[in-house]
Amino acid sequence: MINAAVLGSPISHSLSPRLHMSAYRHLSIAGNYESFDVPAGSLGEFLKDKGNAWTGFSLTMPLKEEVLSVAQVIDPLVKRIQSGNTLVRQGDSWSLYSTDVLGFQNAWSKENSTKPKSVLIVGSGATARAAAAAFDDANTSISVLHRNLDREKSMQSSVTVATMKFLPWKFIDEFYASDLVINTTPKAVLDSFAHELSRKPNGTFFDVIYNPWPTKFAAAWSETGSAVISGLDLLIAQGIEQIRLFSGLDIDGEELSTFLKGELTSK
Repeated sequence: MINAAVLGSPISHSLSPRLHMSAYRHLSIAGNYESFDVPAGSLGEFLKDKGNAWTGFSLTMPLKEEVLSVAQVIDPLVKRIQSGNTLVRQGDSWSLYSTDVLGFQNAWSKENSTKPKSVLIVGSGATARAAAAAFDDANTSISVLHRNLDREKSMQSSVTVATMKFLPWKFIDEFYASDLVINTTPKAVLDSFAHELSRKPNGTFFDVIYNPWPTKFAAAWSETGSAVISGLDLLIAQGIEQIRLFSGLDIDGEELSTFLKGELTSK
């Protein structure tokens, strides 16, 4: 039986419990999945009395970096991007993984048959590093639009073969020219650029936000006729990978994704 939960703060808005419980029922898995409000700096204390009765935990903001200090076994990808979102109990220790990277890749490939050659990432935090790793390819150039110069080294370390450049915080031509634009900033941050969109962009806009939806920027992008991938698509894609880790089952991801999209968009 799976016994798991999502941790973060704030957490009341999270769709993860609904996603996981819907998936467990659909897959005939015995399981329970809840949520706990765990503020920054308190993850270690929270885990002190969480032993083998727990299968694992999903991590959301602000815990994706903090969790590296409490996990005993850390996946190499997590070490590279310095971000993890999935703790799995293995024996008497916690193992840390990132399903965000594969989540980005799967959400993209669900709608696109080729890899993007030019990617603009807005933001440079933990989710941005996962996005960069997801599209790390020798034939891909990545631009990062951000405001925190201290994060440039960790962003650069998240890729191994893609080229990367950093851009100051302003609306730029890369929004129109890039094959893929990914917003990893908190809700409303990018909305100030919505009025700047004056023509149809070349590529797809991928927003990690799913509540509220659509964001002002996503709506403006969609109105031009260009493609949009929502944060719900990412939530589902990375959630399916978490279910694989928690259950150990070989899951038909495409079928489960279609089912969960219907479940989570119904009232």
